Amino acid sequence: MSRRPSPLDTEKCRQCSSFSDYAKIARRKAYEESSGEVSSTTGPGTFRSDCPLDKDELGRSSWGLLHTIAAKYPENPTRTEEKDMANFFTLLSKFYPCDFCAEDFRKELKVDPPQTACQEDLSQWLCRLHNRVNNKIGKPEFDCSKVNERWRDGWADGSCD
Repeated sequence: MSRRPSPLDTEKCRQCSSFSDYAKIARRKAYEESSGEVSSTTGPGTFRSDCPLDKDELGRSSWGLLHTIAAKYPENPTRTEEKDMANFFTLLSKFYPCDFCAEDFRKELKVDPPQTACQEDLSQWLCRLHNRVNNKIGKPEFDCSKVNERWRDGWADGSCD
């Protein structure tokens, strides 16, 4: 079964662009194809919620998954678990759907490979990696001393209970 063609096939894919970029391209294409009239289904603010993830949604979801995996990683992993976790990140960097992000991830892994000796090491390594990415895209850094409170235990004030 072949993939249904998208009007954006000649443009960046959703996983490689933000929603706002994608929406602008989609509206422009719809406008051009309708000879100057934008239909009510393609106008501003009328997008479905069950569409493929854009780059921003993919990033948020991926970081959430990765931090949760690190939070649940064993305190005393076996050698096999350590190797498997390192391989997991290597494979993720090869198959991540955003090509630019995947390439950057592979470069980061070469400079700073995953620290898989224990849960704390993996969580701290991932937090530092996430902060480097945040710096590159102009987002604030997260306080890595709070990584387990955020992703494993819940906030100390009980707001997650």
